[in-house]
Amino acid sequence: MLLNRWQRTFKPEPKRNQESTVFYTHYDYLELPPGASTTRIEAAYQTLKQRLNGHGDEMMVRLIHEAYAVLSDPEQRHVYDSSLQQAAAEADAELKACLDERLGMRSRYVQDVPAPLVAAIRAWAA
Repeated sequence: MLLNRWQRTFKPEPKRNQESTVFYTHYDYLELPPGASTTRIEAAYQTLKQRLNGHGDEMMVRLIHEAYAVLSDPEQRHVYDSSLQQAAAEADAELKACLDERLGMRSRYVQDVPAPLVAAIRAWAA
C-alpha cells in the first residue's frame, strides 16, 4: 500500500529506450501536499467527488476512495506516512550512492573562464 498500483509508464525522451515508472501516493490522488490537515483531506475528497460526479474512470475513483480511507484514519495515516518517509530515505541513499559512484569514475575539471570575462577582470584590476 506504500505506492499505489496505479502507475504510468512513460519514456523521458524518444531517443532513449529507457522507461521510467512514476509512483503516485495517496496525497497525489487527493491533490494534497504530505502532512495536510484532516480538514483539508476531507475538503479535497469532497471536491474530487463533486468534480468526478460519476463521470470519472472507475479505477481512478477507487484509488481516490482508497486514498481518502487511508488518510482520514489517523492510525493508517501514521503507518502510511512512516512508510513514505522510509521509502524516501532509501531513494535518497540510492541516489547518493549512484552519484558518488559516477563522481569517482571521471575527473572533474574547472570550467574554462570566457575570454571576455578574463579581459574585463584584468582591466578592472589594473
